[in-house]
Order: sequence, then structure tokens, then C-alpha cells
Amino acid sequence: MPATAYRTCPLCEATCGLTLTLDGDRVTKVRGDDADVFSRGFVCPKGVALGELHNDPARLRYPLVRGADGVQRRASWDEAWAEIARLLAPVREQHGAESIAVYLGNPNAHNVSSTLYGPALIRALGTHQVYSASTVDQMPAQVAAGLMFGTGLSVPIPDIDRTQYFLVLGANPLVSNGSLMTAPDFPGRLRALRARGGRLVVVDPLRTRTAEQADEHVRIRPGTDAFLLAAIARTLIDEGLARPGAAGGHLADGALAVITAAVAPFDPDSVAVITRIDADSIVRIARELAAAPSAAVYGRMGTTTSGVIDEHGNPQSFGTAASWLINVVNLLTGNLDREGGVMWPLPAAGGPTTSGTPGVGRGIRVPGSQRTRVRGLPSILGEFPAAALAEEIDTPSADGERLGGLVTIAGNPVASTPDAARLASALTTLDVLISIDAYVTETSRHAHVVLPAPSPLCSRALRPRLLQPCRSQCHTMDAADAAAAQRRRGGRVGRGRDPAAPGLRRAGRCPDRGPDGRPRRGRDRHPRDLVRGVARARQRTRRGARGCRAPPSTGASSRHHDPVRSLWGRLRVAPGRAVARDPGGQSAWHRPRPARATTTGGAQDADRTHRGGGPATAR
Repeated sequence: MPATAYRTCPLCEATCGLTLTLDGDRVTKVRGDDADVFSRGFVCPKGVALGELHNDPARLRYPLVRGADGVQRRASWDEAWAEIARLLAPVREQHGAESIAVYLGNPNAHNVSSTLYGPALIRALGTHQVYSASTVDQMPAQVAAGLMFGTGLSVPIPDIDRTQYFLVLGANPLVSNGSLMTAPDFPGRLRALRARGGRLVVVDPLRTRTAEQADEHVRIRPGTDAFLLAAIARTLIDEGLARPGAAGGHLADGALAVITAAVAPFDPDSVAVITRIDADSIVRIARELAAAPSAAVYGRMGTTTSGVIDEHGNPQSFGTAASWLINVVNLLTGNLDREGGVMWPLPAAGGPTTSGTPGVGRGIRVPGSQRTRVRGLPSILGEFPAAALAEEIDTPSADGERLGGLVTIAGNPVASTPDAARLASALTTLDVLISIDAYVTETSRHAHVVLPAPSPLCSRALRPRLLQPCRSQCHTMDAADAAAAQRRRGGRVGRGRDPAAPGLRRAGRCPDRGPDGRPRRGRDRHPRDLVRGVARARQRTRRGARGCRAPPSTGASSRHHDPVRSLWGRLRVAPGRAVARDPGGQSAWHRPRPARATTTGGAQDADRTHRGGGPATAR
């Protein structure tokens, strides 16, 4: 009999609510959740295809281990862990922890397990060699936010639901649903903007879908967004339109004088030659921003990766400058930290901007304290540029030191970082490459061990037991139950938790049922439950080997195995060392585990070999 379950889509930042129709273990239909107060039934093509991803026969359901002949073959979890132990120990013992690097792909930001256990895994490895997709994407925006507001995650986002004037640069939110701006159903929000008399202006060299729907599309020369923003800021200052408003009280002494001096060379007439936007349009946009009841300036990858080639043929990058100037324009127009302008989110947990003592903090260090070995490039916010990964692998130092090991988590740098051919070649020279991924990709095809990531619909990391009955055998909420619950709540989703319950798993009470005994949808759980769950997980990562038991590596639960958490669990049992040598000289995990019966999930042929190919995602 078909069943219904509810889910939050993990494929992008929009986090839309989904209604899933299940036939046994198969997802037969995915639709938007009309009762979701955030996405209100909206779902994009990616979300609709989530069931196809879950059922995809090409998705990995078991580990792969590369044999002596270079072919990846199916292996048990115990065999995969043993191979990791065998390969990882010599690299660490002979060359040290800094000879092993970690690459983090974009999906880590959408996964609670990776968010919690990824940093713990890096600490267990003991390495500073961290690379990620951020340095070829949004890192300039994080640097600008960190320098201005204190942390790399203190990025203000546009209050699109209340703004009257929305200036978008280098972004296409009608397609992306917002990035560094969680806004599901952007088409609906755009219609609401126009219904209340607002205006959307898009600055982009291309006629994107968002530009097609805008009130005005301003074509700009690629890479020159920083010049346009500087000219807007100068116009605001020259015409006396700069009014920081409430945010002015938080400015450092002399900040406005510094801004005035910085933008002084960028008059609209000079900038018009560079950007190919006429000076009158630049001045008009500045005046419209200042005159609007509320306005928000928003930029994304088109601004964070912006730059030009100078007259000598050298690239000049302006990503950080453009990101800083976006914040400056929002500040000068009085729309920083204001309703209808740009604001900081107030999450249930983990928000660095909304926790701690106001006005007190360490800030960020730019440049960072670490340097790459080959070119001496600085780290930033704990990461090295992904563009330096290949050279750190294939260019040994005078004493022969280089990166000999790499762990990739939900990332495909061969497809998404510069000089892909060189990186692909460099990966073949590694002593150990461990990839955690749902598919064999351009990167993981070179791995010595591939650990399969669980499907988003069966992962306990994102929402425990979502598609399974809870321990008290309660059923998932069907459409009739959902409608009845919605009417009973008067249209409001969520009733919160029984305040008398000391914990989520109170004795005698089903954790998946509300105080009224009816099934509780995952999103209805009180934010306090999330806060406590995050706090407990962080305590476990800090306690190390003494604090909690390592997750199981075999058994029927392997279908829902969380490889990030499991790999961390095996590394942390020996603080400072990933593996130890047994008396016989064989590489082994520090703490032996009893043998267990192994069952492998998936209906794929046990003798199937993997030589690469299959769906590949650039991340």
C-alpha cells in the first residue's frame, strides 16, 4: 500500500519541503509540500528528480576497492576499512599528517552529518591541508563579511519578502533558487515583489531567466561589477544621499572617510568606459536605491569570481572588492540590518552572527597563518586555494615531500576546479586517495577506496528514520492526516514539543509523535530539539575516544552507512594517529573490532567492476 512521507530537499540551499509517495522501498512520486511554511509547495526539477536519484541503479550502494590491476571492484565495508588502514598508515608515519589533504565539495553544506563530522574528521587527520569548492565560488563574499562583521559566515542576505527595490548582480536566482540567500519559490517571491509595487533590476552580461523577468536588465562588461558598485557608492556620497541609518552607530571611527577616499577615483563617466554602462544609468540606479522605501543589493558568483585582464595580459581579480562594495552600498543607503534591506538570519543553532557578546570577537585573519608549499599562497578561513591542489601533489620539494594522500568528501574537483587535466594526472600519483561519493566520478574513478554516500532519502544523518517506522511502530502521516493536522493547527505548521518532556526520547513517548499522540512531521519538531541535538553531537566530537562508541561498520545497517562519521570514528580512536601497526607489522585500526556477519545492500552484480564513467557531478 502506498505510503506518504515528508522531507526537506537537500540538493541546494533553498531547502524546499517535499511530499514523497512510497511503494515499499521505492519513491514513486515527489511533489512540493503545500503545508511547508517556507517553500509553500514549490519544488524545482531537481527536487522532483530526487526519487530518481534514490532509485538510480548507477548510484553506489557498496564500497569499491582498487585492486593490483588498477580496477575498482565491489568490497565489503570491513575490506574497505582495512584497505584504508593499510594505505593511510605509511603515508602518515613516513611523511606526517600534513602530507594528507582533504577536499570538501559543495554538498557538505547541505548535510548535517558532514557539517558536524567533517571538521572532526579533519582534526582527527591532524592536517591543515584543507581545500574546498568555496575558493572557486563564494570565498570572497565570506572574506568581505569576515573583515566587516566578524566571521566568515556573517554574510547579510536580502530580505526579499519585504524589499521594494532589488538590485541583483551576477546572479540568476530564478534558476538557482538563491545562493547565499535561502529563498525557495523565487518566482513566487518575485511576483509578490511586483504586486506590492517593487522593482527588480538585474545587472548581468547575459540575458538570463532572471534578467528576462526583471523590470530592467542592465548589460555590463564581464568582470567589471566592482567598478560599477564603486561608481554607485561615489554618486551616493557626492550627492549627499549616503545615510547609513541605524547601522551608522556601529561604524568604526573614520569609516565613512575611508570609504569616500576609496571610491573617489571611480566617477560615473570614467566607469562608463570600463563597464560599458552609460554614466546616466549609473547615476540613476544610485538615486533609485537611495529613494526606495527599502532596497537590497545582492551579488553572487558573477561578482565573487569577477575580474579583468589588464593591458599587460595579467588577470586582475576583484571578487573580494565587489563583495565588499555590495556591503558598502547597502550600508550607505541605510539598508544594512534593516527590514526590506539585507539582514542576518537567526538560525535555531550555529549562527555566529547572532550568538555571543555583541561587539566582542576575534575577527578573522587575512591572510591566514598557513602557506602552500609550492607557491607560498596563503590560507584563508582555514582553507587553501583549490587551484593549488594539483601542484601540491605533482611538485615535490627538494627533499621529496609532497601531498601523498587525499580524502575527497562529496566533491569532484577534476570537473570543477582549474587545470582539470593536470589535477586528474596528479591524482594517479597519490599513495592513497579516498573518495566519499554517491557515484563514480571523474575524481573518484582514480580512488584507491570509494565509500558510498547514502541516498538523501535514507540517510539518518539528515533526518533519522524518515522513511522507516519509528521504534514504537507508528506510521508515517498520510495526506488525510496532514490535512486534519493542518486544520487543527489553524494553518500553522508545528505545535512544538511537550514542555514537560525532559528529552526528545522520553520513556513511553514515541519520538515521532506529537503531544497529541499523532505522528509528528520532522519539520514540526521544536527548534530546541535541533539545538540540543547539535550540542550533543559537538560534545561527542570533542570528547574523542572516551566520549562515545564508534559507529558499526557492518551488518544490515550498511545500507544507511554514514561514511564521514564512520571514518572519523576510526581515526579518533587513536588521538594523533589514524592507524597503528599490530605486532605482526600489518597495518590495522588501533582498536580491533569483532567480526560480524556482513550484508551488502543493492541489487547490483557482485562481480561488476568500475573503470570510471557513470553520472558525474561537478562540485
